[in-house]
Amino acid sequence: MCGIFAYLNYNVTRDRRFILEILFNGLRRLEYRGYDSAGISIDSSFLSLPSSDPNGRSSDYAPSPLVFRQEGNIESLVKSVYKDAASTELNLEEPFAIHAGIAHTRWATHGEPAPRNSHPQSSDAGNEFLVVHNGVITNYEVLKETLIRHGFQFESDTDTEVIPKLAKYVFDKANEEGGQPVTFSQVVLEVMRHLEGAYALIFKSRHYPNELIACKRGSPLILGVKELSGDTTNGASFLDLKCISENGHPKELFLSSDPSAVVEHTKKVLMIEDGEVVHLKDGGVSILKFENDKGKRGSAHSRPSSVQRALSVLEMEVEQINKGKYEHYMQKEIHEQPESLTTTMRGRLIRGGSCKVKTVLLGGLKDHIKTIRRSRRIVFIGCGTSYNAALAARPIIEELSGVPVTMEIASDLVDRQGPIYREDTAVFVSQSGETADTLLALEYALENGALCVGITNTVGSAIARKTHCGIHINAGCEIGVASTKAYTSQIVVMAMLALAIGDDAISSQTRREAIVDGLIDLPNKVREVLKLDQEMKDLAKLLMAEQSLLVFGRGYNFATALEGALKVKEVSLMHSEGMLAGEMKHGPLALVDENLPIIVIATRDACFSKQQSVIQQLHARKGRLIVMCSKGDAASVCAGGSCRVIEVPQVEDCLQPVVNIVPLQLLAYHLTVLRGHNVDQPRNLAKSVTTQ
Repeated sequence: MCGIFAYLNYNVTRDRRFILEILFNGLRRLEYRGYDSAGISIDSSFLSLPSSDPNGRSSDYAPSPLVFRQEGNIESLVKSVYKDAASTELNLEEPFAIHAGIAHTRWATHGEPAPRNSHPQSSDAGNEFLVVHNGVITNYEVLKETLIRHGFQFESDTDTEVIPKLAKYVFDKANEEGGQPVTFSQVVLEVMRHLEGAYALIFKSRHYPNELIACKRGSPLILGVKELSGDTTNGASFLDLKCISENGHPKELFLSSDPSAVVEHTKKVLMIEDGEVVHLKDGGVSILKFENDKGKRGSAHSRPSSVQRALSVLEMEVEQINKGKYEHYMQKEIHEQPESLTTTMRGRLIRGGSCKVKTVLLGGLKDHIKTIRRSRRIVFIGCGTSYNAALAARPIIEELSGVPVTMEIASDLVDRQGPIYREDTAVFVSQSGETADTLLALEYALENGALCVGITNTVGSAIARKTHCGIHINAGCEIGVASTKAYTSQIVVMAMLALAIGDDAISSQTRREAIVDGLIDLPNKVREVLKLDQEMKDLAKLLMAEQSLLVFGRGYNFATALEGALKVKEVSLMHSEGMLAGEMKHGPLALVDENLPIIVIATRDACFSKQQSVIQQLHARKGRLIVMCSKGDAASVCAGGSCRVIEVPQVEDCLQPVVNIVPLQLLAYHLTVLRGHNVDQPRNLAKSVTTQ
């Protein structure tokens, strides 16, 4: 979804060109989240400032910040900014010892992609208050009507515009009343009291030059700190934010929706929590805790509490966010899967020995595994690819745990207010750990007293923090909007979860040990199936002009059919549907003719003979078949060479979806390239869906 980035340099001189490039590059790192327009705000030239008042305000001498907004990609914004700079003779070499700049990529929710709807959104023509926003303000219409009655005029169709205008209203009202000058934090806290919905916000104001305030509720936001002298704590895992704030050293501070925009500058970060108001001023960082007690007596004048937090070290490398030798991130991430699977399993597989049983060790669950075993049921909750990964793992979890497993799409669970019981274990699956619908479902499950388990790829994400326990999939940074390596790592983690839950059953020991052996060899099998790359490219050339594609699977591979079809539709923009093969005769069979391409997944498992029957029925109706089968089975699934065959290595049935999805990922990738679409940023889609 929308991307937020901000850069503040303190006691370190940076010229305007340098500041612009930092902001532009931050936005480039956030491109993968999905966007349709972008914007930035920097300072114009400051006049000589007199001594500041006790609150550090010198607004009468601070000119309006410069705002640049542009529809389209970031490079369009870059060209527009430099063109405007040249036409207005803006000095790009002007130095700033202290400067605060903000930037934003917008994914349209309210109002079409257009410069007037892009961020930063402004309070007025003088840009007294500017805001960049990720999320949705659900009560914006009421706030807008109120502000219009007070004389404010609105230029955009966005929900965001009410925020800077509300800030100006609060500021003006406080000044009219006289008394002690209002601080930036007080303005923002009062604005937050009126906002409903999910948001991450960064405020900039000419009334408070060289200051920024960030706050969040629901949407992700992190702070990065880079000290430029006197830094002797590089080896520390946690750093005292108060000491860094008070030492007066030159430093650079970064705010971002995503660690990928910060990691190239610093690894010292603070994951901002819901309700925290982070104030960057005079090289320091102060944090207030906002409690929305609206409606309680006396709450309007309650003093927010100060919070002491520690910085943590970001576990990410710059190399992870570069393409390397690949043309696209999706291509890179598909081919990284042998390594990402190895990392997912590292330190978690116990290989056994002369007297040891082969099993798994999941440290994040060790205190809760007995509770999970006693559960009334296990409920998997996710969206999109994460839901499909859970669906692929459901059969093995049911088999080894003996506990009923149900599946829930997060948004549907919340809409229905479906029953969740105290005796349930609710497992929340999300690559980003910030998916809005999944977070709402998590809050619902917590309210109902269920044990909540998180499976995410992002350390410190909202789901990782709010669940009782969990497992990080450790797949590495995934930039491409279409999830690939995170999907296969999620399946592997959930297979290991099944092994951990069923670890106390002697009857399934042989089965569990076979799965452990299969997991150990799985990266090699994926490496082998990646050799089908050219074959999938050739198949894509045959299919690139088609309008539709059907994918049939059953058993473990029903999820493979859903996920394969999802990959094709989301990146190549070809209509595709994944279907349960057992439902073929209940409607889908009517679509079959000699023109419609159909992929049937028929690898060796308990459903193999049934899939053979499906192939025969489709062949009898002159279906245009592409069959995925285990190596050596081509003759048995495709008699007389009547269809195209994709042969894949055979592994344990519960791990077969990991191998089977790779050719479909490659097919989707090559279809997209051949059809001329954007692989890493598909039309209308975002990587992390942080709004409902």
